[in-house]
Parts: sequence; C-alpha cells; structure tokens
Amino acid sequence: MSVSTTPVISLIRGDGIGPEISEAVVKMLDAAGAKLSYEELPAGEGALRLHQDPLPEITIQSISKNKVALKGPLSTPKGSGFRSVNVALRQHFDLYANVRPALSFPGVPSRYKDVDIVTVRENTEDIYAGIEHFVGPGRSAAESIAVITRFGSERIVRYAFEYARRHKRKKVSIIHKANILKMSNGLFLEVAKAVASEYPDIQHDDVIVDAACMKLVLFPERFDVIVTMNLFGDILSDLIAGLVGGLGVSPGANLGEKAAIFEAVHGSAPDIAGMGIANPTALALAAEMMLHHLGQSEAAGRLRRGILTGLADERLRTKDLGGQANTKTFTDGVCAAIGHGG
Repeated sequence: MSVSTTPVISLIRGDGIGPEISEAVVKMLDAAGAKLSYEELPAGEGALRLHQDPLPEITIQSISKNKVALKGPLSTPKGSGFRSVNVALRQHFDLYANVRPALSFPGVPSRYKDVDIVTVRENTEDIYAGIEHFVGPGRSAAESIAVITRFGSERIVRYAFEYARRHKRKKVSIIHKANILKMSNGLFLEVAKAVASEYPDIQHDDVIVDAACMKLVLFPERFDVIVTMNLFGDILSDLIAGLVGGLGVSPGANLGEKAAIFEAVHGSAPDIAGMGIANPTALALAAEMMLHHLGQSEAAGRLRRGILTGLADERLRTKDLGGQANTKTFTDGVCAAIGHGG
C-alpha cells in the first residue's frame, strides 16, 4: 500500500478498558511518527446503547471505505440475542486469516524463554460458521455443524506458507483431528498436504491437535508457524499466548481481500475500566502489525523499540505483567523511548 497519502483508519475504541488503551496507543503511534488519520466508530455494548445495534451500519461502511481498522476489545451484550461482534465482522468482510504472533519479551514474566510462534487460523468456517439449531421436543438437544471447505482450507494453508516464506520462517505445522473427524478434518489435511508440496523450501509436519497441545507445553521451541481450522486455532492461540505471558502481550490481525482489522485479543475487563491500570501492550503490538500492513515499516520499528523498552523496565511495565506502572506511566515511557531512539 502506498504511503504517499495519509491512510484513514477506522478506529473502534471498544468497551471497558478499550477507550483507555486505544488512547494510549494513538499517543504511541503519534510518537512513532505514523502517518495516520482516524475515523472513530462505535461497536459493542457502547454502540448498542447509542444505535440499538452492536455493529451499526455506519461502522460497516467506514471499514468498507477505509479497508483498515484498529479495534479495542468489545463486549458482546449478554442475554440479548446478539452474536459476537468479532465473528460478525470477520464473516461480513471475509477476514479469513487470523494471524496471532506470540513472542517471548525480555522482562515479561513467563515459564518459557525464546518462544516465537505464529498461529494462522482459518477465521470464517468450521464450527463458528453459525449453523446450529435445537432438535427434539422441548429443546432436548442442540446441533452445531462444522463446515470445512476445500476452498477455505486451501486459501488459509497457502496464506500460512506464503507468510512463512515472506518472513523467512522455516517450518509450518498443520494441526488437525483427522484421525477421528475423517471427512471434515480429513479434507483439511488432504488439502494442506497438497499445498505444502508446492513449498519445498519450507519444512512441514502435521500434528493431531491433542498431541499438539501437549508438545506446545513441553517443547514450544519445536513450533514455528502453525496453521489450523477455526475452533482449534481459537483454543491454541490462547494456549500459546500463555507461553509468553498471557493475552496482555498478544496482538491479532484479521485479514482478507476486502479489509484488515487489527486488535487486542483480550477482553474488555470492565472490572478495571476507568482505573487507569489497563495494559495497552497487546493493542500497541497490533498497531505495529497494522503499520507494517500499511507499508510504514520505519514507524513500526520505532513503535516496537519503544514497546520493548517499556516491557523490559519494571518501573514502566504495568502491574499485570509484574511491573509497577499504570497505563499512563507505561505509555509515557514508551513514547519517551521512541523519542530517544529506543
């Protein structure tokens, strides 16, 4: 994407701690010299109060126009019949690739060191396709249908191998349950192996999902890029985040041909909203991914150096990561580090 003009970003500040961490990240982006302008849009519980819809048409139209969004955490209204706004966004814009990097950061408490795993998750199919209904008298049972298509499998696996090649990764692990789900997961595995054969420069293996969970907690260094279906990817990406310190340092990108949405993958944490102690790291790392997507790699590098400085210093790191700081102290520290060249 050309950087000759200033991109307009659809900014969804979100619910709970979302506005606080969004404000912090906008300050970091400004300090890093990112060339961006923002169009603020509602979504989630806040949008429901104002627009009687957790995903208003104005928000859909903005993302359609701008093609890129930065999104804070959203709360899906409970007991109201609304489905997840995140799922709705992914399906509306066909954001088929969910990319979740997990990296060990110096200073962040963790049981492991030197973890560097990227999970590429198919984002629109599988059990999250939304095909479910009650069966039997009196809702005595419920049925959900997992849809795995050849088309969806091929494009996500190809994305994973292209990602590995582009980022000079050495290996892609295909995660599945084809030993039991022989048709749906069998189709995914069949397609994945066919795609893998087109990338002789990249190693690959296939691992049954339960074995993958065990190996990830025993030998995370054996994994590089993981590609898998929607449900397994949802679970594994959070497990892998736990290897590097939790969701507070775990960004996410939802990518497709029509749009790209970058987000913090943690919740809205309403219990600490307004207290000034929220950790903006995950959203800041998502913003770094966004800058790379926009071709602003120099600004992305400055932002990352600032974040690393903040995380490495106990006085600047937020308390959820074992530090002493609040949101403002961390944000100011990151911005100062950017200003001093990291």
